[in-house]
Amino acid sequence: MATILVTGGTGTLGRPLIDRLLDDGHDVRSLSRRPHTGTQRPRLRSYAVDLHDGTGLAEAMAGADAIVHCATTPTGGDAEAAGRLVEEAKAAGVPHLVYISIVGVDRVPISYYRTKLAVERLLEDSGLGWTVLRTTQFHNLVLGVIKAGARSPVLPVPTGIRVQPVEVREVADRLAELAAGTPAGRVADMGGPEVLTARDLVRATLEAGGRRRLLMPLWLPGSGAAALRRGGNLTPEHADGRRTYAEFLAERAQPAGANSSF
Repeated sequence: MATILVTGGTGTLGRPLIDRLLDDGHDVRSLSRRPHTGTQRPRLRSYAVDLHDGTGLAEAMAGADAIVHCATTPTGGDAEAAGRLVEEAKAAGVPHLVYISIVGVDRVPISYYRTKLAVERLLEDSGLGWTVLRTTQFHNLVLGVIKAGARSPVLPVPTGIRVQPVEVREVADRLAELAAGTPAGRVADMGGPEVLTARDLVRATLEAGGRRRLLMPLWLPGSGAAALRRGGNLTPEHADGRRTYAEFLAERAQPAGANSSF
């Protein structure tokens, strides 16, 4: 069994990943800007560290066998945080760094994707043993975006864009396997079991939540949107996920009269 450090341990992916690693018998260190909440399980230690300044990072990393880097800030600073993590990992002699990236970071020219690609290249050039897994969008992200849009009675729906949503717990399972193994470089992408249009996803979400909205087709301009319409965010040849978006929605559905999860 190994000692594995998970950055972003309180996040959407970090939590199920930590649960899987603990179930597999590993010692786990959860790294987050906020302490890990909930029941503290044996073999889990929580470290409150902000990667943007690195205070406390060396202590959290000492003696670790692997790092799984899940922490991310879409508003910026990921490349700098990853650089700090790499330098500390090298100083501590950590032999393996696993990174979660996104399918299409080299095909879709949007800022967040460019940063993820830059972090991948940083790892490749770091001298550390590394593994990179690219996945499609999590079910939770798709739901969150649609819920935000559904606050208005008119919901814009991007035209011509498809998504291949994947279950976050299945991604966590794959990352746990990779973290327990040897450095493998860039491994095969991982996508959800279905490629669905944005309109299909919106309709399914609204129906599951018992909502009605006027759907307005929206043509998104720019090279990033064009790349999405070409399917740059998809990996149909690696539809390895098993749980569909409809199944994800059904699990979140509440009995009649209960507060809606949507």
